[in-house]
Amino acid sequence: MRRSTGDWTPTDAGPALRLSDFDYALPAERIAQTPLPRRDHSRLLVLDRSAESIAHRRFFDLPLYLRPGDVLVLNDTRVTAQRLFGSRPGRPGERVETFLTHRVADGLWRGLVRPGRKMPPGTEIEFGDGLRAEVLERTDDRGGRLLRFTAETGSVEDGIAAHGDAPLPPYITQPLSHAGRERYQTVYATREGSAAAPTAGLHFTQALLARIEAQGVRIARVTLHVGLGTFRPIETEDVAAHAMHPERVTVSAEAAEAINGATGRIVAVGTTSARTLESAAVADRRIAPMDGETGLYITPGHRFQVVDALITNFHMPRSTLLVLVSALAGRDAIRRAYDEALRENYRFLSFGDAMLII
Repeated sequence: MRRSTGDWTPTDAGPALRLSDFDYALPAERIAQTPLPRRDHSRLLVLDRSAESIAHRRFFDLPLYLRPGDVLVLNDTRVTAQRLFGSRPGRPGERVETFLTHRVADGLWRGLVRPGRKMPPGTEIEFGDGLRAEVLERTDDRGGRLLRFTAETGSVEDGIAAHGDAPLPPYITQPLSHAGRERYQTVYATREGSAAAPTAGLHFTQALLARIEAQGVRIARVTLHVGLGTFRPIETEDVAAHAMHPERVTVSAEAAEAINGATGRIVAVGTTSARTLESAAVADRRIAPMDGETGLYITPGHRFQVVDALITNFHMPRSTLLVLVSALAGRDAIRRAYDEALRENYRFLSFGDAMLII
């Protein structure tokens, strides 16, 4: 099985990589603001590395590119984060944004608070209807806080659900209705704890997954709970100097057995699944069960041990996600694919269209 690290030369790897090398012009009107009515009707750009070709399909055509013996790896994390707006007592005109990333225990959450500099430990935030939070401690110097919630009536979790909004990325300006929030979950999301959806998986339906299994493709599920690192941009011009925020990962013995037994390709659904597989790798095409954290940052020059193909969305300029797909396919190939997608009016980012790298 061919292993690819992309079309980089030695001088392209390591410290010589600049953040500006991963920049491109993304018009605001190309950022999808709402999901399509039917998940699997999104477009699919197929980037074939061996043939150096690009094809244009719909996502429901994905089975055409899968073969018996392949293993399709899904990230089954479920988004539980919430975004709430409140104010400090006695300041009704104030707007304090509280982005809860994950629940630590009953009533205890980690999150981001803005403006963070005004929210030291001991600060109280009121959200209405008797729902309050107290800042217990700083967890980082960029707004990260540990918060204890209390509610005068009902449960804290019900109060958070009533006052919270879906934690959509900041480039999506149209809020989802409560009824539409499941559209920001994959159809196979089961394990709670994520701050954002693994968006490459949003294109799948249960019917499409059944078609894929019926043709002899095995489906394995791993878990990476998307954390604050997703919202942290690369801030260093030297791409290699960026540090990823650790995220929680679980790979079961059952998933490891399925992946290690692949007779075809190992196809990761999303950059989160790809990072999970490469974090759990112990040898070529072999992973070990894992329950812990990963801060793996995949950049050009990385030798992929497990991932043969990748299903992904189109990513923000200057992002760790764009760096990862460039590591797999090569910067030049990704640049050509993105230029083609822009010319062909693809929809970009979380609610946008998809790419298959084979």
